[in-house]
Amino acid sequence: MNPAITSAITYIFGGILVLGALIFMGIFISFASVYIRALVAGAPVGLMELISMKLQRVPIGLIVDNRIFAVKAGIPLTTDLLIAHFQAGGNVPQVVRALIAADKAELPLDFKRATAIDLATQQSGKSVFEAVMTSVNPRVIDCPHQAEGGRTTIDAVSKDGIQLRVRARVTVRTHLERFVGGATEETIIARVGEGIVTTIGSAESYKEIQENPDMISKRCLDKGLDSGTAYEILSIDVADVDVGENIGVKLQTEQAEADKRVAQARAEVRRTTAVALEQEMKARVQEMRAKVVEAEAEVPRALAEAFRSGNLGIMDYYRMQNIQSDTSMRSSIAGEGPSKSPAQ
Repeated sequence: MNPAITSAITYIFGGILVLGALIFMGIFISFASVYIRALVAGAPVGLMELISMKLQRVPIGLIVDNRIFAVKAGIPLTTDLLIAHFQAGGNVPQVVRALIAADKAELPLDFKRATAIDLATQQSGKSVFEAVMTSVNPRVIDCPHQAEGGRTTIDAVSKDGIQLRVRARVTVRTHLERFVGGATEETIIARVGEGIVTTIGSAESYKEIQENPDMISKRCLDKGLDSGTAYEILSIDVADVDVGENIGVKLQTEQAEADKRVAQARAEVRRTTAVALEQEMKARVQEMRAKVVEAEAEVPRALAEAFRSGNLGIMDYYRMQNIQSDTSMRSSIAGEGPSKSPAQ
């Protein structure tokens, strides 16, 4: 082979090697601080892993630093797990903090469940770290919830009709195994409120509740109100019990007023019916009088017809007139009005 060609090929390969070495040195220098920091911390990260993260546009410092925190705390997390959770939209620092806190508190929380809780709480304003801290340090929930403009007490009525107004405080701890898919605080508040109303409603007298407020706590705890929720109820404490209105008397008064109005309406119906019947009777009386007048008007015609047919003589007519006059006189003496002659 021609020496000139051999020399040229040698120079080309040498240049390629020098260029590759320069590129490698450039890449190594760009990742040197992260690589050395991870190596010194005892959580080494391979150079190819760093290049892969760079190509996937994953924040290298975020992943490496959180892996260092986890490894230092004795939690062997790989970069692949952290990268996968970051690409799923999770909060890597919160997950690592939650795992460290759970490990120190000896809570059963693995990486898979921690990432599930983190993704489930993305839009709720909460975090997986808050869930772990609530499990370590129980929190207190007001019942009812002290919302602005909302009700401040739970009102219920005992069997004797007296209203009681109750405020309770529920101490809960996060149940990590049921946190994903479990009911929230609103369910706890609703169930405790239902238990309070049931307990007061079954009491014979409001004095029983005032003497033993723990009846409410025992009844609520015995019902297992935390079933299916993301929390475990540790205690239910009655903060305040106030006597409200006498609902029984108020209802009886309203019922009596309603009965009174019903009776008045029925009496008015009867009165109206009686008035209508009276007017109907008056109309019938007038109708009968009209018939009497009509019958009396036929008497002179009948007399005239009797005279023409010879059935009635003049002497018979005079005797009838004398009888009528005698009857009228006797009626006048007896104090009655003079009767009208049919012939008149």
